[in-house]
Amino acid sequence: IFSNISNTIKGTNRFTEARVMSLLHNVDVPFEKATFGLGCFWGVETLFGAKPGVLRTRVGYGGGKALNPTYKNIQDHTEITQVDFDPKTVSYEELLDMFWKNHDPTFKTKTQYCSLILYHSPEQKSLAEKTRDKYKQTSKEEVLTRIEPFEIFYDAEGYHQKYHLQEHVDLLPTLGFQKDDERLKTSHLAAKINAYLVGMATVEQFDSEVTSLGVDDKTTQYIREYNVKNQGRGMTC
Repeated sequence: IFSNISNTIKGTNRFTEARVMSLLHNVDVPFEKATFGLGCFWGVETLFGAKPGVLRTRVGYGGGKALNPTYKNIQDHTEITQVDFDPKTVSYEELLDMFWKNHDPTFKTKTQYCSLILYHSPEQKSLAEKTRDKYKQTSKEEVLTRIEPFEIFYDAEGYHQKYHLQEHVDLLPTLGFQKDDERLKTSHLAAKINAYLVGMATVEQFDSEVTSLGVDDKTTQYIREYNVKNQGRGMTC
């Protein structure tokens, strides 16, 4: 009896391991980085995670000079979201367009939530300044967005990474994760599902993309229900 139970458990474990291995966590294509601050990073990560061509997202702190900022002691830093993107699918200009359209760059707020673009190349700097100048032409208020060179990225604490995905505790092991899992910062699948769950992608986009992620039918249905439920909700913290 014990032998049969043991064999059943081993068989189940092998099935689970095979299923997890089939999930699309890693996407090995050339990519560029973009780094933005436009408010609470929980919502910003879902905004960019939903964009086709975005491969990975992670949240952290940057833009300041103090060493080793944390959420409880952020000092002179800003909450930022870093995006790895495939430039053959989505351009930096498109990401900038999302940046400008999804927050108010004239709103005066504390440094933690300020409007910030950290550029990774002279080309990104030029495009960021060009789009800021264009925004200024139609703005009645002073545009407060800072455009500065990227220097260092301090990872936010584990519970901030893919925050909305981590709210679904029972879903995590199905996707091969544990709570506060380090791999949440590098997983393509995590970036997408984190966005799907809060309705940041349309239902049509979800249906067209989810099959490529290797998610089983039951999990797909679960995620889809939340995607439908949260349509139009916008960035949420």
